[in-house]
Amino acid sequence: MMQQEDLFYIDKVLAGDYKAFEVLVNRHKDMVFTIVNRILRNREDAEEIAQDVFLKSFQSLSKFKRESKFSTWMYRIAYNTAISKTRKKQMEVSAIDDHILDNHSDGELFEHSEDFGYEDKKKYFDAALKKIPEEDSMLLTMFYLKEQSIEEISMVTGLSASNVKVKLHRIRKKVYQPIDAMRKHRIGEFT
Repeated sequence: MMQQEDLFYIDKVLAGDYKAFEVLVNRHKDMVFTIVNRILRNREDAEEIAQDVFLKSFQSLSKFKRESKFSTWMYRIAYNTAISKTRKKQMEVSAIDDHILDNHSDGELFEHSEDFGYEDKKKYFDAALKKIPEEDSMLLTMFYLKEQSIEEISMVTGLSASNVKVKLHRIRKKVYQPIDAMRKHRIGEFT
């Protein structure tokens, strides 16, 4: 339904009704900002890059081939623009320590999540998102908070679907370690 509505407004813009682009901006601005903010981790830079994304989208609208959802196409522009910005800044990104990641199976990762209430889970999740590399944070946000499918994330990031799955698996393991330590500490408080 939303895709059909997006296509309606795209056709209006391409026919010269440039005001119709405002509807597309309003519909997708939150996710575009979320993607660039998760990558850049700086609100001012994210706001600037989000504006660039909408300008690029508007200027390239005639190149949209309609082979994927408009939102996926726009999110890919957001992702690429934000990644380019980080490369220009030459930000250092910490590497994944694979030998630590292999210590837990997927089944173990969140088996103790019932030890936390919703607010605790949200607090720990938000804290974890700030501590992991920008790309990892963006992948978790897209998958869990924005409920994008593996295929949609693949199209946005340019990664294969299997690579997205592997990255999500590794990120979950990496995020689980501090949560597990906090859980053990919290349980220890009550014993």
